[in-house]
Amino acid sequence: MRQYNHIYTFKYDTHNSELCQLEARQLFGEEVRQKLLFTNIKIDPSISPFVKNRLDIMAMANDYDQLIDCIRQKNICTDGFKAEYLLLEGDATSYNERLGKLKDVGYCIEGEPDYVTPTIIYSIACYQNTWYFGELVKHNTDWFKHKNKPVSFSSAINMDIAKTLVSIASQGDKNKRLLDAGCGVGTVMLEACISGLHIEGCDIHWKACVSTRKNLAHYNYTANVYRTDLKDHSTQYDAAIIDLPYNLFSHSDDDNSLHIIRSAAELATRLIIVSTSDIEVIINQAGLKVADVCQVEKKGKKFARNIWVCEKEEVAIETELV
Repeated sequence: MRQYNHIYTFKYDTHNSELCQLEARQLFGEEVRQKLLFTNIKIDPSISPFVKNRLDIMAMANDYDQLIDCIRQKNICTDGFKAEYLLLEGDATSYNERLGKLKDVGYCIEGEPDYVTPTIIYSIACYQNTWYFGELVKHNTDWFKHKNKPVSFSSAINMDIAKTLVSIASQGDKNKRLLDAGCGVGTVMLEACISGLHIEGCDIHWKACVSTRKNLAHYNYTANVYRTDLKDHSTQYDAAIIDLPYNLFSHSDDDNSLHIIRSAAELATRLIIVSTSDIEVIINQAGLKVADVCQVEKKGKKFARNIWVCEKEEVAIETELV
């Protein structure tokens, strides 16, 4: 019985499945199976739009009664706890049985429970005849409030994509410094800020800078926004996020895309690029290597975006050698 430290559960629509798998590959080094992932890698579930829960495993057993004995032996003493049953793929335990098992868990913990505003949630789960017990960390949905930001843009990327770009760029590391290159109305910056990541933005258009600052201020987020051409920016970052123009409100061609990508590559060794066309040739011309890619279709519309994870050639080679 292989042991892991964490179990992650996922929630996503069919049109976002490729995007979720891209994120999983970048965060965990593997893809999600049956919306479930066992791993030793620990990330904050709220950094991803698709991670629903993280169960930090404290005990596991092939037999349910054995699991209860393990929980009892831990002598857990805490007030304000709550016990929840985490229903995983293939678990046929009925609702009434699950309630009974939660009582068993509750009796193993010394302290006053709190079912409304618990300070800690303990959970049990069963997967492929193995029982698990641990602390359950849930996805925080506070980022949904960004749907009502003061300034929006019809062609801007949606919140799910923006949040995924941030998690891929940071790879779950909140110490990394990020750049939103061409910040538009700040959709990406909002998701980085609420996840506790350090991000700065820049845009050559003053209206975009004003819009981004207005949206950030509305939610009391603090982040620098510079009105500048990328080629004139000099601060270094761990990763840069680029949502290339779509020829909708600004002129975009291969030369312009190459200029943007090359300029961003001078500021960061890792780039996450969004495009509406195949730009692999341009990426290579900029001295970058495509480490990963996926395509995301806009729900209900025949409009797709490509998400490119790029690294400088020398970094990519070092990664392959390791």
